[in-house]
Amino acid sequence: MELLPDLWKEDYWLPPGVTWRDMEQMGDSNRPRPLDLLIALPLALGFVALRYMFERFVAPPMARCLGVKNRFQVTAAPSPNLESFYIQNRREPTQVSLSLMLSCRKTQRQIETWFKRRRSQDKASKTKKFGEAAWRFFFYLTAFVAGLSCLVDVMLPTVLPVFKVQVFYKKNHLYICPPQPMERAHYWYYMLELGFYGSLLLRISVDVKRKDFKEQVVHHLATIFLLSFSYCANYIRIGTLVMLLHDSSDILLEVTCRSFYLCSKSKIKVIYGHFFYMCRKKCLGNL
Repeated sequence: MELLPDLWKEDYWLPPGVTWRDMEQMGDSNRPRPLDLLIALPLALGFVALRYMFERFVAPPMARCLGVKNRFQVTAAPSPNLESFYIQNRREPTQVSLSLMLSCRKTQRQIETWFKRRRSQDKASKTKKFGEAAWRFFFYLTAFVAGLSCLVDVMLPTVLPVFKVQVFYKKNHLYICPPQPMERAHYWYYMLELGFYGSLLLRISVDVKRKDFKEQVVHHLATIFLLSFSYCANYIRIGTLVMLLHDSSDILLEVTCRSFYLCSKSKIKVIYGHFFYMCRKKCLGNL
């Protein structure tokens, strides 16, 4: 605390009226410490290894059982000159040079066809995309069920009163959340979520590159920062409810992603259009 006093200012990290001395009065096993976050690093590596095993041995048989089929692709004929040019440019040349045509002994039409087939080989197959979506789906489902089961005993008496905005007074200060001891269930729930998002950040460079690649990086970094900040600031009890809510919504999101690999886009639009229509009708009917 003596180093960088402005960084550890109580107004930045703790609710109004709560001091670092109040946090120190709790036992070491009942209060969060920043060093606890280091366990997320081996957990992230463990999730990377577990995901590798899942995508190699579990996802492919599951995809075959559900009828996920890859598109038939015609492979490009081996050509060292075109391959070296493709690796350097990663795109079809706007104008095929005469030297490239002479070195490959191909016409302009044949070179354009070769580049088209070569680019299609680099595209990820449906099986690979399905495996990534299935891994995230099973984690969110498992995390939601496990989090709900380990929080149900402590959620009603300790977490839900926060929503009643109970007011506490201490030393002429007004604050809503008093210093609350940390439950072991909350600790492991936080660490597993933090390790999972760390594994996503480690694997993002080798995953299927999507259009929202930059947004995914920002999302993972923001999630890791918010989890770490809420843990160090002892916003754990309300944070567990937020993570539980996000896991429940991510389950539906991954189900939607997986359905795109099972049905055509027209069928998906009809199914989800009907689903949202019924939800809207139900909500407006209750008003």
